[in-house]
Amino acid sequence: MEFLRSLGHILDLIGEYVRHILATTVSIFTRPPQWYLIRDQLYQIGVLSLGVVSLTGFFTGLVIATQTIYQLADKGLIGATGIMVIKAMVTELGPILTAFMVTGRVGAAITAQLGTMEVSEQVDALLSMSVNPLRYLVAPRFIAGIFMFPLLTIFCIFMGIFGGYLISVYFFKMAPATYFDPMPLYTTPFDFFVGMFKATFFAIIILTVTTFMGLKTTGGAEGVGKSTTGSVVLCYTLILFSNFFITIGLNLIHTEINRWLL
Repeated sequence: MEFLRSLGHILDLIGEYVRHILATTVSIFTRPPQWYLIRDQLYQIGVLSLGVVSLTGFFTGLVIATQTIYQLADKGLIGATGIMVIKAMVTELGPILTAFMVTGRVGAAITAQLGTMEVSEQVDALLSMSVNPLRYLVAPRFIAGIFMFPLLTIFCIFMGIFGGYLISVYFFKMAPATYFDPMPLYTTPFDFFVGMFKATFFAIIILTVTTFMGLKTTGGAEGVGKSTTGSVVLCYTLILFSNFFITIGLNLIHTEINRWLL
């Protein structure tokens, strides 16, 4: 019986989460939030995340290039360094690391802010004034996140490529042409599509989970802490889980399309 109650509770939460997504989408398209609310979130989510995203991408590029050179130099494959960096950053590490950094910096803050408003009855005050909390609190964050997340991912990818270039050229004395020339030959538009698709999908996960967990907060300050921790852990889990299936699915579709075209 305990298992059935737990299963029922999980299914109820999933249903509420789906309703939360649908209600947010409807509020965006029926009556979009005011521009100043979106502008503030563009700054909070996008501009203020540039520092941590750039550092993450830069040092990841350094590590990928360093490991590639150390592992492949004795095999005569040092020319694959640039390919390894751009492939890894574009298709996997760029979207994943950006998602993790934004979850830790922005997602946790969103859950804490909305959770504090929920337990202090500020959300109820908005309802009493006929203000839709989804339109006022959730929709601006959702719109800004969907717009800024792919841009942050692109910036992370660029910093990774730049970091790989610096360590390869100035530490390992590789010719710049050896690093850059193979990139356009082995990088396809499909690679960039995969990266941007993942970035957008991860943004949806982060923004919907953190806002949902924030508005579901109960139990005062302790409840805010639990909701914040739970939302971050859940986002990380869903990002890694969905990343696998997106990678498998998109590559299978791409393979089938190429097979039919050839």
